[in-house]
Amino acid sequence: MNSVGAEIVIRGHVQGVGYRYFCLTRATNLGLTGWVRNMPDQSVSVHVEGDRGGIEILINELKQGPRASAVTSVNVRWTAFTGKHTSFSVTG
Repeated sequence: MNSVGAEIVIRGHVQGVGYRYFCLTRATNLGLTGWVRNMPDQSVSVHVEGDRGGIEILINELKQGPRASAVTSVNVRWTAFTGKHTSFSVTG
């Protein structure tokens, strides 16, 4: 397993549409760990760790988002795997 981390920022109409729970479900199903939260600038921020292939699948799903969302951009910064998360959660 090629474990890595990623910091992801999603912009568009992504708050108030179930986006965080969409992300939680997808990340959990892929066996990834980390968190997702709404940001004051109306974006959604994700910190995720796990298999790089799983994270790449998640990124592609985040570009679509739940039905009520309208994603305009998904920015990814790859990071080192820390292993400090044991599950994936919604925060903030």
